[in-house]
Formats: sequence, structure tokens, C-alpha cells
Amino acid sequence: MADETLLDRAHLDAQTFGDEALADELLGLFEEQCRRLMPGLENAALQAGDRADLAHTLKGSALGVGAARVAARASEAEDALRAGSPAAADPIQALAIAVDETLAALAGRL
Repeated sequence: MADETLLDRAHLDAQTFGDEALADELLGLFEEQCRRLMPGLENAALQAGDRADLAHTLKGSALGVGAARVAARASEAEDALRAGSPAAADPIQALAIAVDETLAALAGRL
């Protein structure tokens, strides 16, 4: 992804037809999903394939709301986990940072 903004508001507006209440609801669901999925992604005791599936789910959710940086980092984490990379912790850590930054940016909006 070339543009890795935290949140592409034009994309979100297009997805929600400019409905602010719907946008807020979707962003709230995205936040909940981030908080629910990240612990599993960071849990090295889980199978790599299961963690890759979590990254894939988070990537789709991020793409839906226009959270480009989270989507890009989730894609990298998914690829590393599916490849069995011993350095998969690095993209997962980068994903965690992207999630934290994005949720902090959303904190005032929700």
C-alpha cells in the first residue's frame, strides 16, 4: 500500500455514504476487533496458521474502514506467519504499533 494513512476518511465516507453515525459504529466495531484479535496475534504459543488467519481478518476489517497502515502491517504479519518466518515477531510488533497509533487517533472520534 503506497498510502499508509491512519484513517482514510474519504474511503470511510464512501463506505458509509457520509452517514456519521454509521461511520462511528463501524469504527467502534473496528476498535473492538483490534482489541480482540491482537492478543492472539501476539501469542507465540498459538499455531502460526491460526495467527495468520487473525492477521487476515484484521487486514480485511482495516481495509473496510480505510485504516491503511493497519491493513499494510496486518498483510505483512500474515505473509510472515504463513511463510513460517522465524522473524514473524517483527511484523507483528509493527502491526501492534500501527493498531495503537490508529486507535489513539480514533479515541477523540468515538
